[in-house]
Amino acid sequence: MAEREVLVPQSCILFATADWDEPYWTNKQHCAKSLAELGTRVLYVESVGLRSPKAGSAKDWGRLWQRLRKGLSSLISGAVERAPGIFVLSPLLVPAGHRHPVTRALNRWLLKAAIARTAGQRHFRKPLIWTYHPFMLDAIEGMDTGSLLYHCVDDLAAVPGVDAEAFRAAERILLQRADVAFATAPSLAEHCRQHNANTHFLPNVVDAEHFGRALEPGPIPEDLACIPEPRLCYHGVLSDFKIDFQLLIDAARMKPEWSWVFIGEEREGQKSPLVAELARLPNVHFLGYRPYAVLPDYLRGMQVGLLPSLINDYTRGMFPMKYYEYLAAGVPVAATPLDFQRACPGGIASGAGPDDFVRALGDQLSGGRFSKEDASELIGDNTWGSRCLSMLVEVMGQGCLKASNERFHVGLKL
Repeated sequence: MAEREVLVPQSCILFATADWDEPYWTNKQHCAKSLAELGTRVLYVESVGLRSPKAGSAKDWGRLWQRLRKGLSSLISGAVERAPGIFVLSPLLVPAGHRHPVTRALNRWLLKAAIARTAGQRHFRKPLIWTYHPFMLDAIEGMDTGSLLYHCVDDLAAVPGVDAEAFRAAERILLQRADVAFATAPSLAEHCRQHNANTHFLPNVVDAEHFGRALEPGPIPEDLACIPEPRLCYHGVLSDFKIDFQLLIDAARMKPEWSWVFIGEEREGQKSPLVAELARLPNVHFLGYRPYAVLPDYLRGMQVGLLPSLINDYTRGMFPMKYYEYLAAGVPVAATPLDFQRACPGGIASGAGPDDFVRALGDQLSGGRFSKEDASELIGDNTWGSRCLSMLVEVMGQGCLKASNERFHVGLKL
């Protein structure tokens, strides 16, 4: 393919909804890393706290105390370079402060001051603004910035504990102001396009090199090797508003000869009785959290990847990152029928109830794992590096990135 010059921003302020050191990396960390690898210096602004803590949740209050500690540290030392070219800012803010005028004004002042301090110290000039939520508009008001890019990866208004009305109102303003919007699911793209015609559907992608290690010969971890095959796997946060645990209970009882393996922990503040019921089944195995670095070793020993999503307002706008992660590891996927499957290249079978879900699992088991060539064909160019470049190319095509003498060109094969 022809080599083409792409202009890369000298600097970017990325407003995330996840902290940099979250155990499960999402779009936010991966996109920041891809930008930095292209030569862009990134100010990664950690979560501003979209939902209020539950009164009786020790985990929620523990999370708030941790953010307070990190915020105070950032107040003293400023943003810290956590990876080459990535400076992480843990803002000292009132949690969910966007709900009330007084706390909103205080948060605006605190966030503006922290960003201005870091931008000045690091010589950020006309930075690209890349955001995953709308509660940053006050913080960039009056700043000399480049383009405003909204990366819509979830229907955050549907997350339990989030003020949906306040979020929707702020998101409408963000979409009206954004130069370009990217959405990771067809329904999210349709939603964003109502307020911003320059909206593009780009599904979630994968670190193909990392998960592709599962296709190489290697050991299977001891805690997995002792579990009989066939092994059906889910990895990630065990969220009760995303996962259909009743479906899993019913399916696991229907197929006691299959081993159901779960790698991950319940989400913050959650203690689901359905998770506890599932864990009591003899053919179900909860291994707990495992670091990102070793997930390919576990996927090497799996026969089918599970995407047993509930069907609700949140999941309708979801494109699970696990889909491509399973494929990259050579693992066929069984799922409940979600909207994102309209954009799937293959490697997936779906079923709505226990009978159909078990049938889909059986079909995937009979087909076996994918070869390296099969996995590569299914993934295509859906990698983080390619996706980040596609977004920058689209922005440049619309003339959105304003000129800066400190930007440079890189040769890209497109």
